[in-house]
Amino acid sequence: MQNTQDQDRQWSRHAARYDELFLDALNPSVENPIWAALDAVPDPQSRTVADLGCGTGPLLPRLVDQFGRVVALDFAPAMIARARTRVEDRADTVTFETRAMHDLDDYAGQFDVVVAINSLVMPDVREIDRTLRAIRASLRPGGQFLGVLPSMDAIHYHTMLLMDQALDRGLEIEEAERSAAFHAEHQYYEFAFGRFQFLGLRQKFWQPFEIRHRMAKAGFSSVELGQVLYPWDESMAGGTDFADHPRSWDWSFVARP
Repeated sequence: MQNTQDQDRQWSRHAARYDELFLDALNPSVENPIWAALDAVPDPQSRTVADLGCGTGPLLPRLVDQFGRVVALDFAPAMIARARTRVEDRADTVTFETRAMHDLDDYAGQFDVVVAINSLVMPDVREIDRTLRAIRASLRPGGQFLGVLPSMDAIHYHTMLLMDQALDRGLEIEEAERSAAFHAEHQYYEFAFGRFQFLGLRQKFWQPFEIRHRMAKAGFSSVELGQVLYPWDESMAGGTDFADHPRSWDWSFVARP
């Protein structure tokens, strides 16, 4: 199991190509409920927002425009370095922190909104539980935790479509299964434990029941789930053939203490 320092090095190594290597939940072509959740925050100029696991900072320009104070945190120094360049002209409103997401003791009770976009992906669920407890403690009364989590059930869905496609081409069942597993890249997944490994990075992928369970375990009293819908395109195996099917997804959430 990778420790935090190992993950730090791996994520820093991929910082330069991060935006092209992974699905972008903030892309304009993606239907993302997080935008509406941010728009619904009352009196945002008086609020403090934290972008935890901010990565290269794609959300920061929006947060700086909307909120009075922004804290941007990532444990990978190369990610923070790139994130700074996104808001160089407004750096006085952003506090950058190079630290793990669970290291929030000095921010206890200080955030009105916490955002985590595909950053709650630690491969060790103990680290996830620890981080969720820290986030819960960092919220002010009435605060909320918004985010996006990579979906494991969407991988099963994509596999089903690839399987049907292979059978429609006349493949026998065993061959169709091998074809679907290959094109859905099953070799990178640990399905039983919801993990994904690619280019040395091990990440947690989520089922909806896991989201509710771990949020409740950390002390959140309500969790609203939504779907971040991705367009079918060339980035997904067979994607252009699935335009008539419901789109693939990640999970969005709004959690409240």
